[in-house]
Amino acid sequence: MVTSGSFELRKFVAPEFVLGTDARLLAGRYAKNLGARNVLVVTGPNLIREGWVQGVTDSLEDAEINHTIFSGVTSNPRDHEVMKGARIFKESGCDSIVAIGGGSPIDCAKGIGIVSSNGGNILDYEGVDNIPVPAPPLICIPTTAGTGADVSQFAIINDTKRRVKIAIISKKTVPDIALIDPLPLTTLSHELTAHTGMDAITHSVEAYVSNASSPVTDVNALESIRLMQAHLHLAVKNPKNIEHRYQTMLGSLLAGLAFSNASLGAVHAMAHSLGGLSDLPHGECNALLLEHVIAFNFPSCPKRFEEIGNALGMDLAGLSVTDKKEKIISGIASLRDMLGVTETLGDLGVKKQDIPSLARNAMNDPCMATNPRQPTLKDIERIYEEAL
Repeated sequence: MVTSGSFELRKFVAPEFVLGTDARLLAGRYAKNLGARNVLVVTGPNLIREGWVQGVTDSLEDAEINHTIFSGVTSNPRDHEVMKGARIFKESGCDSIVAIGGGSPIDCAKGIGIVSSNGGNILDYEGVDNIPVPAPPLICIPTTAGTGADVSQFAIINDTKRRVKIAIISKKTVPDIALIDPLPLTTLSHELTAHTGMDAITHSVEAYVSNASSPVTDVNALESIRLMQAHLHLAVKNPKNIEHRYQTMLGSLLAGLAFSNASLGAVHAMAHSLGGLSDLPHGECNALLLEHVIAFNFPSCPKRFEEIGNALGMDLAGLSVTDKKEKIISGIASLRDMLGVTETLGDLGVKKQDIPSLARNAMNDPCMATNPRQPTLKDIERIYEEAL
């Protein structure tokens, strides 16, 4: 029996999803299909102001489904926000959840579902496969092109007491359906477009070099990188252009399918630590760390990084391994600069004395297990220092 290489047994998880203009307006139909009678709508105040929630709630009402809105979600969703949402879910007699937003409302919604079905505190479910009872039906409507939370088995929640982001990884967090609509992207700021787009690129890079990668995740990861390289900078410059928004949304979807099944690596482990301690934007943390982690990981799988460079449109033919490495790293840095992500961690307030704590938390993050090169604590401290 063949038990290694590309023939190894693999398991893949993904929700049903609908991709295209006005997909969000199908929320009522799908909620009804799932047997929903009273939905908790989890979102953020900005999305309500911009009008993207109204069409979704109208579709619920058209399907004769009651709803309660919970909009108390901030970036880097907190444990107490999840617990408040779970209380509202119970007090309102809800039986299903619709999440509208980027990674923060979607992760918060996943947490609310976990607590609603299993009780306790959301922090009780940290780690891999620690959720006994499935959550209530969950419909996700992403409004950024980057997080992939709408199709993944990950939920990232901020433990406010320990000041660290925890990762909850389970097939029970995979949404029942994702309604993936490019239109809400047209009101994203340049900054958020860039940050979330770099998050998607980081998802694909880390999934492609992950020690849990596979032929299926490889296809999704490389195509995602190609799409983001071709369209992300244009979406930043032309935010109302629906073609570029659609292509970046497709890139985000493919990246989400890749990392949900291949997991991530040191960039995300380190970014989660930064987000927990300093409450910095997740996508920006990834953008500032990516080139430094690539430099560390490159010796473990140079051919894989060369293929990433090709997907990013780089001509690497005839170069030495060292020159390929430098060109790929400088290309990632140039892309980041072109998107306007030009700060350093030091510019964002991270101090050298923070590094030992940041590194310890990063080493304990589940994403570190699938990094292609296993770092020491000192390695992670050095990478943080380089990004300062």
